Amino acid sequence: MSVVLVVDDEPHLVRTLAINLRARDHQVETAGDGRSALQAFHEREPDLVVLDLGLPDLDGVEVLRRIREVSSVPVIVLSARSESVDKVEALDLGADDYVTKPFGMEELLARVRVALRRRSDDEDRDEPPFETRRFHLDFAERRAVIDGVETRLTPTEWRLLAVLARRPGHLVTQGELLREVWGPGYGRESNYLRVYANQLRRKLEPDPSNPRYLVTEPGHGYRLEGDLG
Repeated sequence: MSVVLVVDDEPHLVRTLAINLRARDHQVETAGDGRSALQAFHEREPDLVVLDLGLPDLDGVEVLRRIREVSSVPVIVLSARSESVDKVEALDLGADDYVTKPFGMEELLARVRVALRRRSDDEDRDEPPFETRRFHLDFAERRAVIDGVETRLTPTEWRLLAVLARRPGHLVTQGELLREVWGPGYGRESNYLRVYANQLRRKLEPDPSNPRYLVTEPGHGYRLEGDLG
């Protein structure tokens, strides 16, 4: 039974979410502000966090930042902020998904199922290591060594690299990446890929503005290249 922490300052929404999640056999913890959310997070160590950005004390972005300092638990962000810049900021900080208010309950529950399934799915850990002269990716141990220094990658970054590493040097389309990494209900959220590709380039590439390993085919997809020559 999964533990889901719901963080929102709208009591009616929290109550509705809790009822629906418990009806699907999840344990639910709730918090109405950022500080209470962080306390509940550390006490219960939930399997998933549903996090509103518009909290009355700590901004939800700050809560997400503090969670990501200590945990890779899936986080689904809820927000009335629909601007692309807000989505990019949340994804850049490590959110796994972003749902804009108002939303359909069934859609949110589907995204919860996908996030929890990914958490328990270790399929990408069977991938063989991928190595270049600059970095070594060990999918079995989830270890990334870049220029001799071990570097932390987020679970979503690992999933994205695993999909690309299955077909090194070959184009993987945006739609395929979104479905493989985020789930079958995705296919048009190209901004997700853009954010994570930029994050990975800052970690993997000697010159992120001129990538040689994680290459974009504009309008089509991405390739993970080995060393040339």
